Amino acid sequence: MQRGVATFTLDYGKCPKWLFDRMVALGREMVDVIVAEEGPDEFVKRIADPVWFQSLGTVLAFDWNASGLTTILTAALKEAIRGRERELGIFICGGKGKTSLKVPDEITNWGARLGLGEEKTNALIYNSKMSAKVDSSLVQDNYSIYHHSFFFSRLAGKKGSMGSWAVVQQGMNIGNQTARRYHWYSENIKDLVCEPHSGISQLGENPARNASHSDAGGADTVLNLVAKESDKTRQLSTEMVGIGYNTIMKDIQLLRRHSSHLSQMAKFGIGPEQLTLLNLENTEFDYHPVVNEDFSKSKYLEKILWKVCDVKPENYEKLLSLQGVGPKTMRALALVGEVIYGAKPSYEDPARYSFAHGGKDSTPYPVDCTTYDFTINKMREYVEKTKLAGSEKRKIINKLDNPE
Repeated sequence: MQRGVATFTLDYGKCPKWLFDRMVALGREMVDVIVAEEGPDEFVKRIADPVWFQSLGTVLAFDWNASGLTTILTAALKEAIRGRERELGIFICGGKGKTSLKVPDEITNWGARLGLGEEKTNALIYNSKMSAKVDSSLVQDNYSIYHHSFFFSRLAGKKGSMGSWAVVQQGMNIGNQTARRYHWYSENIKDLVCEPHSGISQLGENPARNASHSDAGGADTVLNLVAKESDKTRQLSTEMVGIGYNTIMKDIQLLRRHSSHLSQMAKFGIGPEQLTLLNLENTEFDYHPVVNEDFSKSKYLEKILWKVCDVKPENYEKLLSLQGVGPKTMRALALVGEVIYGAKPSYEDPARYSFAHGGKDSTPYPVDCTTYDFTINKMREYVEKTKLAGSEKRKIINKLDNPE
C-alpha cells in the first residue's frame, strides 16, 4: 500500500463563494487535461500523493499550508466533475463532517448506476470504512477524523469494470491547533493493518521533535499499531481475544488493581506460592499511555471485549472491522500485550518529514527535491495545456514556483 500523512495548521471560517467558484472552474480544466493525458487511474493515483494533492490545491488558488485546502479542494473537485463522472471515469464520494458519513450510500448509488455488482460495491464500502478505522483506531496520534473522501475510477469500455481507489481523510488536533491529512492508494495493497508508510509528509511541527517529546511522556504520544514494529502486538491481540473473555479480563483486572503511584514491583512468596504485585513505574513506563488509563470505569470496554471474544476473529483486520471496536479497545489490547506479555508496539509518529521544516541545507533533514521537482514540472505541463487565458496560466505557474 502507498500511503502518506501530512499535517497543517487548523483553519477556521468559510471559503468565500468567489474563491470556491474559481477553484471549481480551474479544477474542471485540470481534471480534463489530466484524464485526457494520462487517464482516470492516473488521476486517482496522484490524488493519493500528498505532495501532488498539495500542489493541486496551490494551482487552484487556495492557501498552500492551511487545513481548509483539503476540505475545499475535495469539494471543488467533486463539484467540478458533477454530471460528467461517467465521461471522465472518476467518482468522488464523501467530504467534510456529516458529508463524510454519506460515503457508503454514495458508493452504493454509483455501484448500481455503473453495474458494479454487489461484491465490488461492498468491497469499495469496506475499504472506505477500514481506512477510516485504521487512521482513527490504529494510528492513535491525537487527531480526530472529521473529513473522509473516497475516490475511485472505472475502466473504460467494459460495464462493471473497476479501476483504482484512493482515500483522502483529515483529522484535527484542537490542543495544538493543527490538522493532519492521511492518503491511501489501492495499488499493491497487501495488508490493511500493516502499513509501510511510504510517501509520508508533514507541514508544521517537526516530527522528529514530536517523537522525542513523546518519549518523554508528553501529550503528543503516538501509538502506531500499523507499523511493522507492532507486528507482535497485532498478533498477540488477536490471540488474546481468541483464548477467551475470562482470560483477558484477568489481565485487565491485574492492571486495574495494581496501576498506582508506587515506584516498584513487589513480590511476596511463601513456599512454592508467590504473589506478584505489578506497579507501573513512571521512570520505566514514561513513554506509555497506560499511566493515563482508567480501566475501572469502562463497562463499555468489557461489553466490546465480550463481543469480540465470542466472535473470535481470525486476524487483526477482522478484529478491527467488528462493530463497536475502536481506539480504546485496540489500545487496551496493546497495553495488556506490552505490560503483561512484553509485546511492545511502535510509538513512532508515522509522519516522517515536513513541508515546512525541510531545507536546502538539510536542516533538520533534506527536502525530497526529486518528488517536488517532478510534481511542479507536471503541474506546469497540465496548466499549459488547459484552455485558460495566457495571463491566468502565468499567474498559476508563478504561484507554483513561489507557494508562500
